[in-house]
Amino acid sequence: MTKQNKLRHSEYYDLQDCFDELYAKSKQGDVFTNLMEVISSEENIRLAYRNIKHNSGSYTSGVDKLSIKDIERLSTEKLVEIIQRKFKFYKPKPVKRVEIPKPNGNTRPLGIPTIVDRLVQQCILQVLEPICEAKFHERSNGFRPNRSAEHALAQCYRMIQIQNLHFAVDVDIKGFFDNVNHSKLIRQMWALGIRDKQLICIIKEMLKAPVAMPDGSTQYPTKGTPQGGILSPLLANIVLNELDWWISSQWENMITHSEYQMSYENGTANKNNVYRALRNSRLKEMYMVRYADDFKIFCRKRSDADKAFIAVKQWLKDRLSLEISDEKSKVVNLKKHYSEFLGFKMKVVRKGKKATGQAKYAVQSHMSDKSKARIKKQAVEAMRDIKHLSSDEQKKTIVHYNSLVMGWHNYYKFATHVSRDFSEIAFLVKNSVRGKLENQLKKSIVKPLKSPVYIHYAQSKEIRYLGNTPIVPIAYVQHKNPMDKKRIINKYTVAGRAEIHKRLEKVNVSILHYLMRHPADGSIEYNDNRLSLYCAQQGKCAVLNVPMETNRIHCHHKIPKARGGNDAYGNLILVDKSVHSLIHAIRKETIENYKEILNLSQKQVAVSYTHLTLPTICSV
Repeated sequence: MTKQNKLRHSEYYDLQDCFDELYAKSKQGDVFTNLMEVISSEENIRLAYRNIKHNSGSYTSGVDKLSIKDIERLSTEKLVEIIQRKFKFYKPKPVKRVEIPKPNGNTRPLGIPTIVDRLVQQCILQVLEPICEAKFHERSNGFRPNRSAEHALAQCYRMIQIQNLHFAVDVDIKGFFDNVNHSKLIRQMWALGIRDKQLICIIKEMLKAPVAMPDGSTQYPTKGTPQGGILSPLLANIVLNELDWWISSQWENMITHSEYQMSYENGTANKNNVYRALRNSRLKEMYMVRYADDFKIFCRKRSDADKAFIAVKQWLKDRLSLEISDEKSKVVNLKKHYSEFLGFKMKVVRKGKKATGQAKYAVQSHMSDKSKARIKKQAVEAMRDIKHLSSDEQKKTIVHYNSLVMGWHNYYKFATHVSRDFSEIAFLVKNSVRGKLENQLKKSIVKPLKSPVYIHYAQSKEIRYLGNTPIVPIAYVQHKNPMDKKRIINKYTVAGRAEIHKRLEKVNVSILHYLMRHPADGSIEYNDNRLSLYCAQQGKCAVLNVPMETNRIHCHHKIPKARGGNDAYGNLILVDKSVHSLIHAIRKETIENYKEILNLSQKQVAVSYTHLTLPTICSV
């Protein structure tokens, strides 16, 4: 099934309408005093499990040595009982501290909560997110649904190239995540309308969770949000949301004395007339773009940028108790110097004249020097690994190398001079394959892979093959203009979701919700995959290919548990009750009777054997 035909996770557990209502009420300025009822509901807990079970971090154990593999074996009732009891008497277990190496040789501290605490955080996140999304600024792009670094770059490019804002204020907050003021954060949540006192107490306990250090000692934090926690990115956005709106209030949202006519396009206010009126005032023109704790302020004049820099520095200190790095924070003239943002560096260059005779400018962007140095090192090391491995180990390593290269291309393709940057990296990679490996590489093979990804790269003359495995040419990348998010896109409105992908109409949602509310005997993983299969099979029997009635839906293990099978998605299939009886039938008379009743064709029998591993049917 295509992405456009899949249900959103919240629809599996009939919570979409609830989240939509929270968003709408928050948009209206309502306050919320009884959120724990939704947070601790069975549906929300099961949704939390579904949302985190495929996250790679879920397989990393905390201080209790447990991971998602231990949780998936629990029954639905048992898991719900554990989480609900946890909410009633919440006391988080210590967070395991690990040090992640950074490209500059330093380390980044990460805190790994226990898997149960992660589930608790996910339950809270699912309910708080729609409330906060209604209050967040449109140019805040980090750790938010349907937003990415591409949107932040598109906003920067528009301001530089279209709005001719050629002075950038670069602000770097010192250790932001480690210095968040807990009391201030709680007050900000209260101001957003989150006023459930039990929930506030739980979040306080999360923030003060003890940290188990690598040396065996325990620390008790008094400030900061632990990097690695599921809830931390949302809390960070809550903290900086006040900054976003304060910067907007200095220019964009300032009330003017000049009269102007407001116009609308597709229900969205066109602010051009507003900005014209504001430019007639003595206000300092400034616009903010933020991604997590990285943000830039764009100004038209150097004097405005200098004043904005001083004001923001003082505001962060007075309001949020945060310091900025004097070495990394500065005002940049984009006509003369590059400004770095999200692994890119950008400036503005002159490109002829407009029809009016005014100078025309365009954005020029590259990978940042740090990013380029890091990728050079990783690419050369990966290629040398391929060079010195045996032929049996080379294929796996090449696949890993290809995934790295395609990931770099996908992220940095928004730089205008990305081809030049990767050509420089490709020169070093080419030098690293000289010798034996260079002689083993082939320019073409008889049967190339038909993957759409590899078909794209096969167009390059630089693609090479080691055996039958293609090596992605690192210099084969094209610039793509970043696109900003449509304002209408929103996962918490009907119209906004329609812009993302269509609702699945081929599935009987009432039957899906019946299956959700009546879990079968088995693990939480078994019941969650049962819902996924119902949607994937469009509510049809895998053998008969006809819609199944509620009381006739059976979930079959391809490899029985007695023979080493498990509750993984790939080991399960949904079939009609009669088909399931046939699968497990032993007596020849019973088998023949069911085959006659079901009127199975030879093709259906063959399909049954292929997908269900049915030796009984196959032998008859």
